[in-house]
Amino acid sequence: MDEQALGLAFDELRETLGERATRDPTHRLGYSRDWSPRHRSHVDLPDIVVAPKTTAEVVEIVKIAHRHHIPIVPFAGGTGMGGGVAAWKGGIAIETKGLNQILELDEANMMVTVQAGITIWELNETLARSGLWFPHQPESKRVCTIGASIGCDNDSTFGLRYGKILDVLSNVVMVTGEGEAVRFGRRKASFTSSGYKLLDLIVGSEGTLGVVTEATLRVFPLPETRLVRGFVCRSLEDGIRALEHMLATGLGIESAHLNCRQRLHFYTHAYREKYQREPEIPDWAEAILFLSFAGDRDVVDFTLDKATSILLEQFSAEEVREQEMVDGWWASKHSLEFIPFKQKWPDSQRQKKFGAADIGLPIGRVEEAYQRFLEIAAKWDQDILGMTVYNESPNKPTASISFALFVDDSTEQSVANFYNYVREMSAMAVEMEGTMSSYIGDGDRLGGFNELEHGASYSYMRRVKEMFDPAGVFNPGKKFESRWITKP
Repeated sequence: MDEQALGLAFDELRETLGERATRDPTHRLGYSRDWSPRHRSHVDLPDIVVAPKTTAEVVEIVKIAHRHHIPIVPFAGGTGMGGGVAAWKGGIAIETKGLNQILELDEANMMVTVQAGITIWELNETLARSGLWFPHQPESKRVCTIGASIGCDNDSTFGLRYGKILDVLSNVVMVTGEGEAVRFGRRKASFTSSGYKLLDLIVGSEGTLGVVTEATLRVFPLPETRLVRGFVCRSLEDGIRALEHMLATGLGIESAHLNCRQRLHFYTHAYREKYQREPEIPDWAEAILFLSFAGDRDVVDFTLDKATSILLEQFSAEEVREQEMVDGWWASKHSLEFIPFKQKWPDSQRQKKFGAADIGLPIGRVEEAYQRFLEIAAKWDQDILGMTVYNESPNKPTASISFALFVDDSTEQSVANFYNYVREMSAMAVEMEGTMSSYIGDGDRLGGFNELEHGASYSYMRRVKEMFDPAGVFNPGKKFESRWITKP
């Protein structure tokens, strides 16, 4: 990085932001990595950190960066697992959490407009006072911002009913590569057939096309009642077909997460650690299906009874007797009420880090993919946590899958083995007519290698990047380069 250009840019940033622009190494260290597996000593220090509070300030930051040809990396909660916020080419890290205001709550139209740096947790704390909620709920929602969910296109606990972020996103304001604030989307309408769907391009763009500063979102009434239950199944296939059958009958299920035998043992271990006794899980159980039901109490009770009868009578499943184990799972997915030193997650992160291949597959390939997962993880000497199938499209089974591991970050070789595992799992996804990433994104891991998935359309993606960001300052390297995985 040109030190003279950095110095000039920093002086201009201080004129605009005052002390909200810094080159202090201590402050920069906090923006040096996310949750993606890498050697524990590895850091990517940005050269400058800025903390804007308005779209107008972001416009000025981008104009300064563009003028001096300095990279820009939008940084939100830092909980991504793909290196999407790693400033591996230096530059300016834009701390977005200062953009945290609710700009309008339009209850008549069930819409809220927010600055993109507000966390999902903060937004829902405010909405609850009006009896409303925003249902896009990743597990990191206490620190995950609206902008990060748009940039990563992450999964949600409640995807089976409400879908992903694009299903509840109406429009955004984004500052493009030449410092222009542009609104993309459809105002407050639910859909449009006018123009090109440029909003769709921004979702999942990982800060490579611009900085999202505002978003308008669909909100919903808070459910009156919620019940969460678990059922052990004889196979992953049985769990998928049971879910398909339940939805086909017309049942309204709020969420469905299907876990493999290894992941089931993860939850039985957590139960054993907390209660010092064994849960009553049959030996034949090869999977566990967690379901949540929400709405009017009478409807919820009926739905649960009907779903239970389908699972037990038609698919020979068995309901989990220890509701405490189900509640422990729910804590990890939604309520986030952890007891320190009593649960394997998140305390286990002190020894090894969570990592995953996050592939998406046609629903009929899940059982086959699970067997391949066991083989590929063993080949690269990976410590298996387990497989979870999330369902992220309203009212139909869809396999967004976390093939999760505990990654040893104490040696460079063990980290390299993890990314070799991700590479092979990603290639398998393409072979099975799926996608390399369903919720983490390309980050600094799949860039270039993802051409294997996109083929001839990859060159069009490069042209889209050039159109929005002609100087190439936005999160350079992401989407098109990888530090960890070589191109096919």
